[in-house]
Amino acid sequence: MNGRPIGAPGHMGVDYEERVDFDRLRNYRVARAKAALEASECGAFLLFDFYNIRYTTQTWIGGALGDKMIRYCLLVRDREPVLWDFGSAVRHHKLYSKWLPEENWRAGFLGFRGAVPPSSGLMRDAVREIKGLLEDAGVANAPVGVDIVEPPFLFEMAAQGLTVVDAQQHMLDARVIKSQDELMLLNQAAAMVDGVYQDIVEALKPGVRENEIVALANKRLYELGSDQVEAVNAISGERCNPHPHNFTDRIIRPGDQAFFDIIHSYNGYRTCYYRTFAVGSATVAQRDAYTQARDWMDRAIAAIRPGAGTDDVARVLPRADEFGFDDELSAFGLQFAHGLGLGLHERPIISRLNSLDNPIELRPGMVFAMETYCPASDGISAARIEEEVVVTETGTEILTRFPAQELMVANAY
Repeated sequence: MNGRPIGAPGHMGVDYEERVDFDRLRNYRVARAKAALEASECGAFLLFDFYNIRYTTQTWIGGALGDKMIRYCLLVRDREPVLWDFGSAVRHHKLYSKWLPEENWRAGFLGFRGAVPPSSGLMRDAVREIKGLLEDAGVANAPVGVDIVEPPFLFEMAAQGLTVVDAQQHMLDARVIKSQDELMLLNQAAAMVDGVYQDIVEALKPGVRENEIVALANKRLYELGSDQVEAVNAISGERCNPHPHNFTDRIIRPGDQAFFDIIHSYNGYRTCYYRTFAVGSATVAQRDAYTQARDWMDRAIAAIRPGAGTDDVARVLPRADEFGFDDELSAFGLQFAHGLGLGLHERPIISRLNSLDNPIELRPGMVFAMETYCPASDGISAARIEEEVVVTETGTEILTRFPAQELMVANAY
């Protein structure tokens, strides 16, 4: 944000360039979370959302354990976070994650989303331990902010006399402004996808299946250093309209229009990155749809500037009835923007569904993915474009660099 483009310098730390400073990143994130707690009515935040846990404790377990609601973090006013983690991860933290006191890494287990029933007492004992920490800190009578929670755990908190309020709004506010290190990680993640799209263009020929493109993208992303490939959508031919938001084993054919969405993370920071291609050749209908989708994208980006409202951006997006839908709810997700960070859908969310009546101000350091979609007049093809946008002091910077101004024909005949 110093007038130069955001860097994507590579994966290694080196002694001859300033790259991502992970100590600075950790300090920034926990300070933002603590400030959000201080500004709230809460005496503590109890966090189960694994992005909020990473933001406050600087730890991560993905894969099979990432969404099982067994890891939780307690952030109490004027104290360092306490994390209850799975099994041997606690020992690992004590060896390799030295930024918190050893006693703040604790073993915990709540039952694998109900596989062990609440009657076992695991949740009762966990709430009792949490309540003891709140009493020690003198905040047991203040509300406890919780982001997401299993109902039995919520019931147990109430049974033990704790008042629960929403912490997710506070945490999303904390995460909305990205630091220079977060911006660099987001840009590095996008740069990796730039390269994957080059591979996709070269492979996009008749006879290849959608799932083969998905496999190619996964392989290349992990080779490039991705820490999680969340999803790769591959959509071609008659599947383009209406948009199914998934991939199949469909064989790609000559003249198909095909679009892809690559969602992965590098050091936790995500991409959401659509591109559309024609296979071998393109029809007038396909080119017209792409031109319209690009025009909607360019109008939206032109409306993005610090101090503008999300309603200003939403207003230039097409109405649902302009591209074949009855109402904004039915069309949601086709002409909109969503914040990017540790989570795929952060603030701001910009659409005609929610932004016209409830706008928020755009500020430097916000990052979001802007998406447009236009069905073609042939009834089956469609164009889908997405750009990742950083709000700067003077306007915008685009992180997604693979060419998208015109419909690209892959392997033209």
